[in-house]
Amino acid sequence: MNELFAANALLPTGWARNVLLQWDEAGRLCTVAPDAVVPQGTPVAPGPVLPGMPNLHSHAFQRAFAGLTEYRGESQDSFWSWRNLMYRFAARITPESLEAIATWLYVEMLEAGYTSVCEFHYVHHDQDGTPYADDATLSEALLRAARNAGMGITLLPVLYQTSGFGAKPPRADQARFIRSTDNMLSLLERLTPAAQAQGAVLGLAPHSLRAVPPDSLAAAVQGLTALNPEAPIHIHIAEQTQEVDDCIAWSGLRPVQWLLEHAPVDERWCLVHATHMTPQEYADAARTGAVAGICPTTEANLGDGIFDMPLWLQHGGRWGVGSDSHACVNAAEELLMLEYGQRLSLRQRNVLANAAQPEVATAMTLQAVAGGSQAAGRAIGGIAVGQQADLVALNAQHVALRDLPAHSMLSAHVFGSHRTSAIDSVWVAGQRRIAAGRHALHDGAAHAFVTARSATIAPD
Repeated sequence: MNELFAANALLPTGWARNVLLQWDEAGRLCTVAPDAVVPQGTPVAPGPVLPGMPNLHSHAFQRAFAGLTEYRGESQDSFWSWRNLMYRFAARITPESLEAIATWLYVEMLEAGYTSVCEFHYVHHDQDGTPYADDATLSEALLRAARNAGMGITLLPVLYQTSGFGAKPPRADQARFIRSTDNMLSLLERLTPAAQAQGAVLGLAPHSLRAVPPDSLAAAVQGLTALNPEAPIHIHIAEQTQEVDDCIAWSGLRPVQWLLEHAPVDERWCLVHATHMTPQEYADAARTGAVAGICPTTEANLGDGIFDMPLWLQHGGRWGVGSDSHACVNAAEELLMLEYGQRLSLRQRNVLANAAQPEVATAMTLQAVAGGSQAAGRAIGGIAVGQQADLVALNAQHVALRDLPAHSMLSAHVFGSHRTSAIDSVWVAGQRRIAAGRHALHDGAAHAFVTARSATIAPD
């Protein structure tokens, strides 16, 4: 039996004192006992213990060009001009560089308070679009990166078939992404043993309505359900106003409206971004039980817009956060950006607090962990018996936190640490991956990442 004692821990019901945590050899919590007396010899956490944060949306390879698109290339830059730059970068990724980039990214995530990731993986083939001899080559590179870093993972291979609504043929620079529906289902079968061996979950990511025609979407969801009726399904939806306009021109319906009328959306689904919805779409989408996948720093970086979180919560909507393009890799900063976006939009403060949790950082953390767990399809929903022992211990001696009560320490961590980490330790499935704020692979993974990035951005 493994154990940890926390003077303060954030449980799904709120803050508790003197909490004894015990987990079995599989990394599942079997004891969560508040008001306990610390047993002799039990390790004591260096500060408040939080549930590990699931990162519900990641494109790992994009971490290597974070900061490299922040210049004006057109008279009015947008998501679409950024996408052209991203495609040029994606064209040069190799299996070796992808594994190095992803390994460093997952080390960064762990050091920043994420304990699992939903990897929305759409670069499948060789640089000219030819499938690798082993069709799972790039997917397996991501699984290895997660295993080596100690990151929990839900791998979501992306179905991508067309360049626009109405089954427009794919562009030349999308050749690495393209798969038939049958080929995608075969890939999932091929990956199942490797995923199961490391406790990973496999799901499916129809990229978007513009990239997956209706017949393919229906067949893919049906095929996935036959393989695993609980497998998660993630989709980009209503991220950009142009996407909304194009969908209306194609179908007469807005993207979320079309999806809800034509697909069996339920608790398995994660609607990534869902930035541009009508009030009726907010109500209808929340009613399905699907999770809204909000990526605040990427949505700000790309100029997407601001999700109406109060309206979503009014309808009982569930949500989680992702770092998406990884312009920022920091769980606390995603929460900060989410709350600040709401404040700027509504000209109010502490928007995402509620009657049960008036501390906004506490309320956001609990909701994001619950929604992220659902989107990941894994038992990582908080510090509770039966859930995985994914834990984050803050450093109570960090200058931003010192001498504060536990709930204020979390607030200071989210809103007042000024880009210096207040995280001391992180456990994934009961295995300590971060100690004194650092991962054992930090230096080596950073060096390999820089080498891979340099090779990828080097001129021809």
